[in-house]
Amino acid sequence: MCLAIPGKIIELDDTTQSATVDYGSGTKRKANVSLVEVKKGDYVLVHAGFAIQVLDEKEAQETLALFREMLSQGER
Repeated sequence: MCLAIPGKIIELDDTTQSATVDYGSGTKRKANVSLVEVKKGDYVLVHAGFAIQVLDEKEAQETLALFREMLSQGER
């Protein structure tokens, strides 16, 4: 099973084609952005450390809300 997580690009490093991605709740990680054209503030779908798709903010927020709901169901 593969899982891609949406996050917001908060910092870009053009020399390494990487970005710092904020996944919410204080979780930030580096991701390779060589596969998609992005700018600071874009939402991207990240799989295995690679941004594979640019998302609009509404779609990203809806997906993150679903993930939070699934996680809260597992904590019961």
